[in-house]
Amino acid sequence: MKPFNLTEWSLKHKQLIYYFITVIFLGGIISYQNLGRMEDPDFTIRQMIVSVNWPGATARQVEEQVTDKIERKLQDTPGLDYLKSYSVPGQSVIYVSLKEDTVVADKVHPTWLQVRNMVNDIKATLPQGIDGPYFNDWFDDVFGCIYALTGDGYSLKICGNGRKLSVAYCWLCPALKKSIWLAYRRRKFILKSNPPNWHSWVLPHPTLPMPYRRKMP
Repeated sequence: MKPFNLTEWSLKHKQLIYYFITVIFLGGIISYQNLGRMEDPDFTIRQMIVSVNWPGATARQVEEQVTDKIERKLQDTPGLDYLKSYSVPGQSVIYVSLKEDTVVADKVHPTWLQVRNMVNDIKATLPQGIDGPYFNDWFDDVFGCIYALTGDGYSLKICGNGRKLSVAYCWLCPALKKSIWLAYRRRKFILKSNPPNWHSWVLPHPTLPMPYRRKMP
C-alpha cells in the first residue's frame, strides 16, 4: 500500500487548502482584535495571612493556645491547599493557601470572608490579652498611577480641599478599584518661649478649637 503523502494530497486539493488558509487568517485577525489588553492586568493571589499578637507570652504559649486552635479551625476552609505557621514570643502568624484548580478567581474573596468568620467564631476561646486577629489578603493590588499634589503659596486648608476633590474626581473613572493617599502634610502648631515658662501660658485665640483653648500643662 502506497504511504500517504501530505504534499501530493495538498497539490491535488489546492482549493481546499486555500479555504483553510483563509479561514485561519480571518480567525486570527478577529481573535487579535478581541484580545484583552491591559496596562496593569488583574491577577489573583490565593493566600491570606492571619496574625495575632499576645504581648508577654512565650513562643510555646503562643503555639499551644493560639496557633494550634486557629489552625484546627481553618482546616475546614473550602478549597484549602495547605496551612503554614510560625510562633514567636508575643506573635502568631498563619499562612492560608488555596488550591488554584479548585478555587476560581471569583470565589477567592468569598472564601476569605469565610476564613474571617471561622476565626472570629473561636475568638472567645483564645487567651485574654491578645491583640487581633488581623487578616491580610490584599496582595493583588495594582497601582497604575501615582500622583503628587503640591500647592506653592496656598494654605494647608486649600491644599486639603484640593486633595479631597481629587479623590472625588478619581472615583468617576469606571475602571478604578481603589484610591489611597500615601501621605499628606498635617497642620502643626509650633510654640517657642524664652525662657520656657509654659505653665502660665494660655491659648486665648477665639478661632482655635476648644481642645486647644486650654492652659498648657
